Amino acid sequence: MSEAPLRDLLAEELRRELPPVVTQLAAQLAQRANGAAAAVLFYGSNLRDARLDGVLDFYVLLDRVSAWPGPRLAALANRLLPPNVGYIEAKVDGHALRAKYALLSTAQFRQGVSPAALDTTLWARFSQPSCCAWARSEADRDAATDVVRQAVVTAARWAAELGPAHGNALMFWRTLFAHTYAAELRVEKSARGDDLVARDADRYARLLPEAWRAAGIGFETTADGQLTPHLTASSRDTAARRWAVRRRLGKPLNIARLLKAVFTFDGAMDYAMWKVERHSGVRLEITDWQRRHPLLAVPGLYRRLRKLNVLR
Repeated sequence: MSEAPLRDLLAEELRRELPPVVTQLAAQLAQRANGAAAAVLFYGSNLRDARLDGVLDFYVLLDRVSAWPGPRLAALANRLLPPNVGYIEAKVDGHALRAKYALLSTAQFRQGVSPAALDTTLWARFSQPSCCAWARSEADRDAATDVVRQAVVTAARWAAELGPAHGNALMFWRTLFAHTYAAELRVEKSARGDDLVARDADRYARLLPEAWRAAGIGFETTADGQLTPHLTASSRDTAARRWAVRRRLGKPLNIARLLKAVFTFDGAMDYAMWKVERHSGVRLEITDWQRRHPLLAVPGLYRRLRKLNVLR
């Protein structure tokens, strides 16, 4: 099956015009890698809402994770459990910006969005809208586009395997995001996936059939837009077993990254509590002791958030 229509749709999406301060900040991040940054992807709520407040979200794709400045322990941790995450505040053309950035190599990114990936976070995240805010070259931009295309294909395959026997495109996406959110340690409301799909309904409806074609999944379409993927009961059962493994691993992987961030993420405690407050409305004050001893503080904060029904 041809992959060109899907890739063309995503290439156009990734080339959308961004506020100049966003592209400038992305370029500043890339410069930290001393020529080893291939591309910087911008995603998340600030992209969806076209806003500059809050925290901007970037992924920095590197030739090798050791190219990023920092201790060797951080680079080793990133090789073992990508990505590493950082937080910066910068003044760009008079705008005070805050940003969170994730670091991983292009090879790690490609592996993380493959159908075989046990971690669901990368392909689920990049099946949602994103934009290439900076690229070292057109070849690097094309490589990033190819990886994002694979993320969408992987997500669409799971949407077919976990979704209804038939329904409109948005039903498949909503079912998929319900599964991915349940597999992760999230502070967002349970209906967050429904909100994401509703905000870009036309996009998701357009992408799903093209992604199924790229994945080699046959399907039928009725005049009223109902889709029926050609999947056997046996293939659905196999997919359900494969998904069960990913569901069991999801939260432990999230917790492992949180623990890793204690050693690799500067300002992790303040950022984490900002994230909790933003998505749940619950504000927890962080003490100086907790900032100095984040590893010792995490279990207590986790228990408090569970009691408040913030973490599920």
